[in-house]
Amino acid sequence: MASSDLPHAEEARRAVPKHAARRSRSFAPNVIFRLAARELRAGVQGFVVFLLCLALGVAAIAGVGSLARGLTEGLAREGRTILGGDAAFALLHREATPEERAVLTAKGQVAEVATLRAMARTAGGDAALVELKAVDGGWPMVGQAALEPAVPLSDALANRDGRFGAAVDPALLARFGLKPGDRLSVGSIEVELRASLTREPDRLSEGVGFGPRMLVSNEALKASGLIQPGSLVRWSYRVALPAAASDDAAVRRLVADVEREAKDAGFNATSRFNAAPQLERNVGRFTQFLTIVGLAALVVGGVGVANAVAAFVERKRDTIATLKSLGASGGTVFLIHLVEVSALGALGVAIGLAIGAALPFAAAGVIGSVLPLPIEPALYPRELGLALAYGALTALAFAVWPLGRAHDVPVAALFRDQVAPERRFPRPAYAIATFALAAALCGLAVYAAYDRRIATVFVVAAAGTFVALRVVAWGIMRLAARAPKPRATELRLALANVHRPGALTPSVVLSLGLGLVLLVTLTLIDSSIRRQLTNELPTKAPSFFFLDIPSAERDAFAALIRDKAPGATLESVPMLRGSFSSIKGKAIDEVSVDPEYRWALRGDRGVTFADDVPEGSRVAEGEWWAPGHTGDVLVSFDQRLGKALGLSVGDEISVNVLGRDIHAKVANFREIAWETLGINFFMVFSPNAFAGAPYMNLATLSFPDGGTDAQEFALMREATRAFPAITAIRVKDALTSITTVVENLAFAIRVASGVTLLASVLVLAGALAAGHRRRVYEAVILKTLGATRGRLIRAFAAEYALLGLVTAGFGLAVGSLAAWGVTTEIMKIEFAFDPLGAGAAALAALVVTIALGLIGTWRVLGEKPARHLRNL
Repeated sequence: MASSDLPHAEEARRAVPKHAARRSRSFAPNVIFRLAARELRAGVQGFVVFLLCLALGVAAIAGVGSLARGLTEGLAREGRTILGGDAAFALLHREATPEERAVLTAKGQVAEVATLRAMARTAGGDAALVELKAVDGGWPMVGQAALEPAVPLSDALANRDGRFGAAVDPALLARFGLKPGDRLSVGSIEVELRASLTREPDRLSEGVGFGPRMLVSNEALKASGLIQPGSLVRWSYRVALPAAASDDAAVRRLVADVEREAKDAGFNATSRFNAAPQLERNVGRFTQFLTIVGLAALVVGGVGVANAVAAFVERKRDTIATLKSLGASGGTVFLIHLVEVSALGALGVAIGLAIGAALPFAAAGVIGSVLPLPIEPALYPRELGLALAYGALTALAFAVWPLGRAHDVPVAALFRDQVAPERRFPRPAYAIATFALAAALCGLAVYAAYDRRIATVFVVAAAGTFVALRVVAWGIMRLAARAPKPRATELRLALANVHRPGALTPSVVLSLGLGLVLLVTLTLIDSSIRRQLTNELPTKAPSFFFLDIPSAERDAFAALIRDKAPGATLESVPMLRGSFSSIKGKAIDEVSVDPEYRWALRGDRGVTFADDVPEGSRVAEGEWWAPGHTGDVLVSFDQRLGKALGLSVGDEISVNVLGRDIHAKVANFREIAWETLGINFFMVFSPNAFAGAPYMNLATLSFPDGGTDAQEFALMREATRAFPAITAIRVKDALTSITTVVENLAFAIRVASGVTLLASVLVLAGALAAGHRRRVYEAVILKTLGATRGRLIRAFAAEYALLGLVTAGFGLAVGSLAAWGVTTEIMKIEFAFDPLGAGAAALAALVVTIALGLIGTWRVLGEKPARHLRNL
């Protein structure tokens, strides 16, 4: 017995009655805790990876959850400022009628805001898309707009000497090389740029735009000629309650009263409680993804926990045998070491919680001044409690199995020549406890998720990958055992090390494989998105989208295009906007919809009407209506959306368009090739749906050879000069903006995924360290028999290379399959295999395995045989 075990054994001996030698009995609880505490005084040697893995995963989950909660609380705290009032009531295409406006003004102070996209033009003919915002004298009712130079907003927007003023985003000034005092044309008027807009209090509530902001007065907008029947203008009426009557209940009453008193208006109501709903949904989705990454890190770290506990039990075999020889039962031995492991797990979880809790404060201090989102740093018990539960369940789920094997360590382990073989699997009670804890961990992951469907997919995929890696490890060992013996001694030794009892194969394959699968998956998803944005879409997509083409000017606009861009293809369709009122006779709030498609019921959707099936789609179910149809109003649905809404051919829907409910019967479902970016709509109505209704047209223009930048800019100048009210969106510019966003998200995802990869490396290092004792034994015997250091290095390198190569191949295959599933089934884009990126990930895994293995082996080879031979 090792000398360090003697105090522990002496404590146990005093705790056991004299007759304990005759029969095994359990120790009293106070003795169990006292023995565990004495054992822990020796420190955390061998548990460094255990602590780091738990701390890393818990910190990721607690930090992400706390930061997301800080953002959500910040949005709630600043909801009134973000929204520009206590509630907002929006209309599309049209202003509120005097009667509707009277309903709002009776409730409190009202500010009117109109937003649309328009073209800003310089005197030289250069044009750029801007997000135009027109406000009245009451804006902003809450918060302050910051201008540079600091002039009063009313002066910056006023009509002075027959010319309206404007405040613009500094990016627009930089793009055209302008300065305050210069002029730009918008629609049919020329405005003077009197200031740059450096802060816009309610910008977050209006979502992300494609162009820089231009702020003008409502009078300027009405004079611009941009407002035409059917123009894509969003009118928002912000209502601020009196300070004495603006509590939460009053705000809810305000929304309910307006929806009741103006039920036919078709208002899209938003309150300060959900001032930026799209942003909050995106925060929730991104939080779930990062939480899943943290869970992946914890699962990988769980392998490290299991390895550390197994190594701990191996080191304490003599102590366990001594306790049993003094009368301790197997259950008592298990409890003593469970208390020790639980205490160390609590330490690791506490470290992770401390780091995670500090993350919102660090974020607010470091990036709070530049982040356009309000952060409310605080200690959030729910998020920290959730991370605590994840960490505790992970530690126990992965520790109980190896600890259960301590139950059956025989007293014969005290003897050098062990006569009783080690039990391979723990008793059924410990196996059941392990599976119960794992099930609880999976259940918590699904229950606490923002999107439970995605969480369920992750849990199933993680469990499947875990089992598959165990099967791979078992297969490697069986193949190595049955493989022909190589003539080279080093290779023969490497093969033997792969399949011998106590081999590192399961630990290395698990720790490396889990991290590699995630890395390959994210790499290939990223490459697929990039290829779609940079290669596929630019070749398939049109060069321009033209919005708000008045029907009276459609032919003249088409003639200009034919003259200035001969050979280009111009396609145009009518376009309106509408929101769902009911589906199959049920109000929208009562409709049960797949969460993935719930977005379709929020806000406005583009609609059109046509006699013929649109280009880029085909009827998959049902029949298309005959040209000139005059019967019931019919509608054609995108097949995926229609089925997600629970619709069948013949069902009825109601859509509010231009303040009027259009009731229609589903005639058919279409398959739509959205990836071409051609003109297509989720809903296409029969033409009799909008007989006599005012509408604008949407058009696309495609050059036969894709078009050059010079061609596109020249055409945009000519089109916007001749038709100033028409908005031109250059697809290449839009794709550039989207690519920038995707790159930023990809960078954030890579950083977050680095947590899992770091956990994988830690677990791999821990697995190799856990095998140090056996490696020393092997090295001593082989060196005694004449093996040289170089030969041993080659043997160990061959072993690690074999394990790394097989695991890299598995990670490459499974990661590619997972990326294919995500891109084709969830993102609905074409999967693009990137051999360079995926191969680099696999090669990196191979190099890390060999490098870490040889670093640990180098210490083994430095051991002197004599010191160890004395103890054999």
